[in-house]
Amino acid sequence: MTRVLVPLDGSPLAMRALDHVLDEWPNAETTALHVIDPIDAVYESEVRGPGGGEAWYEAQKEAAEALLDRARGRAADAGVDLRTETVVGSPAREIVRYVGDHDIDHVVMGSHGREGLSRLVLGSVAERVLRRADATVTVVR
Repeated sequence: MTRVLVPLDGSPLAMRALDHVLDEWPNAETTALHVIDPIDAVYESEVRGPGGGEAWYEAQKEAAEALLDRARGRAADAGVDLRTETVVGSPAREIVRYVGDHDIDHVVMGSHGREGLSRLVLGSVAERVLRRADATVTVVR
């Protein structure tokens, strides 16, 4: 069975990637992965002071669960059982690690995330995953 990973960051292109997988590989073992980037907590702590990072992290966990609930609903509507997981770390590094740790065959992801254009052609996370993942990577635009 094909194992497909769809990294989700809440961007429209990430959801388009999920829709692509649901249409093209409805029988695959599909996992939606959300990565909480802890570097953002550092900035939050600097803005809000001590404890700001903890509040930020709790809000990120809740947002991740809401995002993955939406993804599970979309998958259910397509008749697909979607696995979901949230991890903490650098997004590109955690996606590549997940690919290796879970014997993923194919990664399908959006070309740019929520942060917009950080590179001319691809977002920096998509570019790093494309270069480093030991799996086929499809980038959806």
